[in-house]
Amino acid sequence: MAKVVCVLYDDPVEGYPRSYARDGVPSLERYPDGQTLPTPQAIDFTPGELLGSVSGELGLRKFVEGLGHTLIVTSDKDGADSVLERELPDAEIVISQPFWPAYLTAARIAKAPKLKLAITAGIGSDHVDLQAAMDRGLTVVEITYSNSISVSEHVVMMILSLVRNYIPSYQWVVKKGWNIADCVARSYDLEGMAVGTVAAGRIGLAVLKRLKPFEVHLHYTDRHRLPEAVEQELGLTYHPTVESMVCVCDVVTINCPLHPETEHMFDDTLIAKMKRGAYLVNTARGKICDRDAIARALESGQLAGYAGDVWFPQPAPQDHPWRTMPHHGMTPHTSGTSLSAQARYAAGVREVLECWFEGRPIRENYLIVDSGTLAGAGAHSYSAGNATGGADEAVRFKMRAPGSDSN
Repeated sequence: MAKVVCVLYDDPVEGYPRSYARDGVPSLERYPDGQTLPTPQAIDFTPGELLGSVSGELGLRKFVEGLGHTLIVTSDKDGADSVLERELPDAEIVISQPFWPAYLTAARIAKAPKLKLAITAGIGSDHVDLQAAMDRGLTVVEITYSNSISVSEHVVMMILSLVRNYIPSYQWVVKKGWNIADCVARSYDLEGMAVGTVAAGRIGLAVLKRLKPFEVHLHYTDRHRLPEAVEQELGLTYHPTVESMVCVCDVVTINCPLHPETEHMFDDTLIAKMKRGAYLVNTARGKICDRDAIARALESGQLAGYAGDVWFPQPAPQDHPWRTMPHHGMTPHTSGTSLSAQARYAAGVREVLECWFEGRPIRENYLIVDSGTLAGAGAHSYSAGNATGGADEAVRFKMRAPGSDSN
């Protein structure tokens, strides 16, 4: 029988919800590209419930224990004395989320001789040392597309919030003010601006589609160029490099995976090539941006605003400069874990586990590493020998004194 260790974020501070703002979530059958939503044989939860926290358990306990396996659910994931560290040696399966990542470093993988499968409940598996996973012959999967549209909606929200200066305006209301001039002194129309995305995969393309009705000029750069018909339909301008795109854009949104080629991509040098007063939105991974370069650019006015919900490491320390830098619109990593998205990625995890326990193939779209070889979405996004090892850096970050890291 297998031990399944599931690392989820903590329950709400006021306790697990007894009721919800809405009675449910819309029922969908397919994603925009035609891929079907997760199709487990059954689910033991109600869509719209809080599934991503410890008490929600991704709706897995009845299923896993009903097959005679052991399910450990915890939010305690960091440090040598954490529950995750204690349970790893006997774990066959580790389930984690990008929002509260259980960093599977090379060292942790070495301490887990029984580990065979790492599941990301959501999308983005850079918290797993993918090269170490390949070297060990592990399988790494994520629930592809489960929250891509959720993130794309969050991107559009953040772009509008920055450009229209929404957050400071809301704060004046909370402070019982009527300071119209203070609110509009940094407020502009998005209409007519040039907006570009770094990567036009599922999330980046969804962002472009949602922005088209705003009458903006759309740009993109990607290692895989989109079909000509898509470029014409959306009026896209393709750029072969990030540098050639950012210099013409008023707004840049980052939607690429984190790997060595993209780590610290937005540093002082690249930001200096952007238009003065441009806006930058990052819902991809925090380490794609140089932490202190972002803060400096906001202080100097080179950037008019920065928003995102990804940090490094996660959760972010209390003294992280992105909490206090000017003109930001940061949130915790929430873009892909709406209650709607949770229903999809919880169902996807159940589907993966059903396949694993029954010896059936896992959907190719979900695969990042298949028995040690890049596969599926992983083969599209990463390169063997150059896959992310950022999990180890996250651990080193936590061991340093506050403020001593360069990102």
